[in-house]
Amino acid sequence: MNTVNTQRFLDPAVLARIGNLELLARTVVEGFVAGLHRSPFKGFSVEFMSYRPYMPGDDPMHLDWKLFARTDRYYIKEFEDETNAQLTLLLDVSPSMHYASGAVTKVDYASFLAAALAYFMIRQRDGVGLTIFDDDLRASLPPRSTKGHLRRLLGLLESQPKGAATALGKPLHRLADKLNRRGLVVLISDFLGDADALADGLKHFRFAGHDVLVFHILDPQEVDFDFDDLVEFEDLETGETLLLVADEARARYQANFRRHQETLQQQCTTLGFDYTMLTTDQPLDHALFHYLAARRRRG
Repeated sequence: MNTVNTQRFLDPAVLARIGNLELLARTVVEGFVAGLHRSPFKGFSVEFMSYRPYMPGDDPMHLDWKLFARTDRYYIKEFEDETNAQLTLLLDVSPSMHYASGAVTKVDYASFLAAALAYFMIRQRDGVGLTIFDDDLRASLPPRSTKGHLRRLLGLLESQPKGAATALGKPLHRLADKLNRRGLVVLISDFLGDADALADGLKHFRFAGHDVLVFHILDPQEVDFDFDDLVEFEDLETGETLLLVADEARARYQANFRRHQETLQQQCTTLGFDYTMLTTDQPLDHALFHYLAARRRRG
């Protein structure tokens, strides 16, 4: 996708300087949509249907100014959604998600992604809900599609507490039991835990008839292990520390990381779920495009 003109609006380090999460989400989504319309994937997310007269309260963003220039009347472009979907965002806020080697922590990046997806879904008139978890479900909002609901959802993202240790199995099983209507679940986590517990939780979603998109969020250092000399590491969930000679530990670490990542990906593939690994230095359009691609495959 061609995002040359919008890339600076999607850079996580730039987004981190925006204090208002609603403004951040709008910046990401509008920049992404503008890039999408200039790309070979124009029309990928929605198809144009018809015009209708502008009514008070309509979003001016959908005004057709060319038609206004010809008719001197305001008209709104109406679009046909690919699906009338219900999306539930499931966000990990455990201590490991607060790690950052650069400007953006994993939990910040995950929150940016969740906010952008929520804004995008409600822009499409689809329902979106949010559940925040660590080793249990900590806070949640059921899916709705109103602008007032979007503000409540963004407020929950901004006020999220720092969670306890990660235990993926319990919150996933509880959420799978809790969701009454079949829909799309977007799971956002660093998955620094038991891969088997994740697999069990994902199987529960499959049994309940849900589709799942998994976003595996990592810091670049967690992928590359680009440390030098003697390094002290601290487990953010237990407080334990470990001294390592980085050059000696790198090959073993990278082998273990690849094995864990490949296991997660294979588990998702087996269940028919979409898996995407993202690092916190990647522009948010990568995540939004993967989301749209997954929606299109299911459409």
